[in-house]
Amino acid sequence: VQLQASGGGLVQVGGSLRLSCAASGRTFNRYSMGWFRQAPGKEREFVCATSSSGDSKYCDNSVKGRFTISRNNAENTLYLQMNSLKQEDTAVYYCAADRTRNEYFSRNRRSYDVWGQGTQVTVSS
Repeated sequence: VQLQASGGGLVQVGGSLRLSCAASGRTFNRYSMGWFRQAPGKEREFVCATSSSGDSKYCDNSVKGRFTISRNNAENTLYLQMNSLKQEDTAVYYCAADRTRNEYFSRNRRSYDVWGQGTQVTVSS
């Protein structure tokens, strides 16, 4: 599987963006998927993850209630809806696949073995 993230951009505080992650191949629906982000000078951190079916989801407390992860297996696409954006959300956002899990997911970036190229999200005041 190969992943291509898109949808980033410049947005004002309080605004919204929707990130997409398009997956190639026919196995997208077998894997748990996650979104991570990396701000300048910081480590890559977990944002949200979902099981292969999309029935189970989890987001970090820092974004809970503002961000929503979803997936469309028929279209091989993962989404991250980001609302009420804050300046501290500024980062490069990456989608990733964990090919060892389907109905469970991990917060640990080392569990994910396929990564998209990242898309920049900048939130300005």
